[in-house]
Amino acid sequence: MSTAKEDILNRLRNAPKKLEPQLAAKPDLVEATWSREKQIEKLIEELTAQECTVFRSENKGQALDKLTEFCAEEKLSKLIISDDDIIRAFDLQSWGKTNGIKVMTAAQFENRELFKDAVFDQADAGVTGVDYAIAESGTLALVHSVSQARLISLAPIIHIALIPLDRIVPIYEDVIDKVFADKGHLPSQLTFITGPSLTADIQLTFFRGMHGPKKVITILIDEKFQSQKENAYGV
Repeated sequence: MSTAKEDILNRLRNAPKKLEPQLAAKPDLVEATWSREKQIEKLIEELTAQECTVFRSENKGQALDKLTEFCAEEKLSKLIISDDDIIRAFDLQSWGKTNGIKVMTAAQFENRELFKDAVFDQADAGVTGVDYAIAESGTLALVHSVSQARLISLAPIIHIALIPLDRIVPIYEDVIDKVFADKGHLPSQLTFITGPSLTADIQLTFFRGMHGPKKVITILIDEKFQSQKENAYGV
């Protein structure tokens, strides 16, 4: 007589092989036909509607000027930055020394506990690039890897995102298509950020900063950045 355990194991052994998940077809949306200028205009409109601060710059130099001005206005003295392709192009370590700002990276910490202490308790803000910015909703998409640690955009009270204009896509489905284009290089995590953290769990009272940054600062840059994820994610 077989036991219940054996019955379960036999059913598992005889079960059909796992089917490859199929993504739904991309919907026929008018947003997908927007021109580049329309996408930029809509992204700025949606970021503003989500109560993000939006700066627009023509190049890296102007973007650094905006970052310097914001840090001075907010009295930010410690930043933790990602190591993605956009951030590396700015040499923020040297910028920080010039402006009296301590700039930290995940690689500087010997273990995860020290890193967590830095992002949660030391850093005044986290600074990252973005892989995609979705025009239809003002959403930022970050594809996480060793160079794009997830907590840098989520743990500090302020998230500063540097967004090259060529990273803008019109709709969510474009991001999914690009990220899943190469199934051999799928990321461990993918984060969508639409405005500052907001909750109304307690007596329907709106509160910012409960589950993530209280402020999201976006700096749009009209300059192209070479992505090291080009083969994997089609940036």
